[in-house]
Amino acid sequence: MPVTSAGTTASSVAETTRQVVQEFLAARIAGDVERLVTLFADDVDWLLAENPVVPWIRPRSTGAECAAQFTELAAHTVAEDTRASVDTFLVDGTDAVLMGYVSGTVRATGKSFEGPFALRLTVEEGRITRHHLYENSVSIAEACTPS
Repeated sequence: MPVTSAGTTASSVAETTRQVVQEFLAARIAGDVERLVTLFADDVDWLLAENPVVPWIRPRSTGAECAAQFTELAAHTVAEDTRASVDTFLVDGTDAVLMGYVSGTVRATGKSFEGPFALRLTVEEGRITRHHLYENSVSIAEACTPS
């Protein structure tokens, strides 16, 4: 079994990554922003394509800002119409990739959005240091734009 420079096995690093990502998903589902703040590192490499018509998408870099994105998303979407499914969960050392499908309705316009997503997370020292989300930004922008 490979050993990392810190003396831990590669499989234990991957297991820690998997555990933190599972905690992240559980906190997201529960809407537990306080837990999300503790899961994000103080400084986060956050990437989500800028989209000026989408109120919850903006640059972020601190753990608190990253966790707040989930509150902002909930404030702008209809909870009972929100769906997300993860059909792929890959872990390689400190990196995890989740792929799935997301859909929802924007509260202000009543319009729906949907599409596939991929989320790349990096976990270092038990906290999320990278959050790169790739999604159907065109569908989301159209749903946020009044008719």
